Amino acid sequence: MSRISLDAAIQAVAARDPVLANLVTLVGPITNRSGDPDGHFGALVRSIVFQQLAGSAARAIHSRVRATVPGELTPAALMAVPDEALRSAGLSANKLAALRDLSAKVVDRTVDLDASARPDDEIIASLITVRGIGPWTAEMYLMFELRRLDVWPVDDLGVRQGYGLAWRLDPPPSAKELAPLGELFRPYRSIVARYCWEAVALYRGGTDPSLR
Repeated sequence: MSRISLDAAIQAVAARDPVLANLVTLVGPITNRSGDPDGHFGALVRSIVFQQLAGSAARAIHSRVRATVPGELTPAALMAVPDEALRSAGLSANKLAALRDLSAKVVDRTVDLDASARPDDEIIASLITVRGIGPWTAEMYLMFELRRLDVWPVDDLGVRQGYGLAWRLDPPPSAKELAPLGELFRPYRSIVARYCWEAVALYRGGTDPSLR
């Protein structure tokens, strides 16, 4: 598929649905986050460290883990760090095991971080072989690190809640119900998911994100 700018993708999906067009008007254009300074491997390390932790605690532990590798963060460099040092940085036994598994699978190319041309489903299939990485983590990696435009994370509660608020569905759709609702927006479903999150933020801020 040819490359398209984020702004062009936003306009393309907004033109297909008045509810989404309203969200775009209320929220304004979304932007891409900066890639992880440690590259794709660093992004996956960060995802594992941050799982099930509050932001400040996660950032502190991640900073200490990163400090155990004085130079470039690579699988080989991380594998060389003793378990004791990583545990002292605050990693649980499960997260330590996950980082060891990630490092090994990048080294043996079970997980190919250079496979930028591979389809989304192939990348997800390889990532979920890693201990501690499930479909949601893989989808977030695709959306924010690889900037893939057609990810539809139906298991994400915020996406389901935001869709329900914006499209006036009560209760919000289940994961199974949400899956076909994204078909209208292919191949830019990542854009819709991000505006669903924004719909939740609007609602909490006192703005009804549905058409009035």
